[in-house]
Amino acid sequence: MTDEGASQLISDLFAATAAGDWDKAESMLTDDLVIYEADCVPMAGNYHGRKALQELYTDVFTNLDIAELEQLGQTVGGEYVINIARMHFAQPGLKPAELCERFTIRDGKVSEIKPYYFDPTTLTAAAEAKHKAAN
Repeated sequence: MTDEGASQLISDLFAATAAGDWDKAESMLTDDLVIYEADCVPMAGNYHGRKALQELYTDVFTNLDIAELEQLGQTVGGEYVINIARMHFAQPGLKPAELCERFTIRDGKVSEIKPYYFDPTTLTAAAEAKHKAAN
């Protein structure tokens, strides 16, 4: 896959998930997809299979009140696409979470996603704020 094709794949994946088109999103994922979330974040764990991305989104939106996922840029090379993003939370006063996500491309589909958070405590603070607001 060309760098341009890999970049477009990730852009299309983001568009499909933003629209809630999970069938389209799943068509861009390998059967053995793995998403790794670090132990220090509220949605910690490994997510497996084509349904993994939808499961992760459910966990993220259950634990965090995300107002906007701002796409800041992308870099592509070889079998990897790095997406640079910022999560803005709905609760006033919370710092946004900055992250880079490494997407591994295999045979024209995403086979692995591994996010790296600059400051994971922003996610914990957002989860705590959402929990307090719910109680």
